[in-house]
Amino acid sequence: MTANPVDKLDDLADQVAEEFEAYRPPDKFKDVSLVIDNNDPDRPTLIVHVEKEDADTLADEIEAFLKERGARTQRERHSDTDVRVLATAD
Repeated sequence: MTANPVDKLDDLADQVAEEFEAYRPPDKFKDVSLVIDNNDPDRPTLIVHVEKEDADTLADEIEAFLKERGARTQRERHSDTDVRVLATAD
């Protein structure tokens, strides 16, 4: 039986939150934000939003982390300080 893609992404989001917890301090601005977009039931997506100086460096680390866990990734650049890594799972 194949796991639900949203459940896989939820687990992946938990792993990202744990691995990059230094960038997600409680009660402060978070350099790394996580959202699961499941508006398209056929292709739910984990969105990892990196917003900080030199966002590319951290986005590279996050993207590598996601790929190591079997996610397919794509990147969106909105500015030098605003990068989103999109991840999907089978």
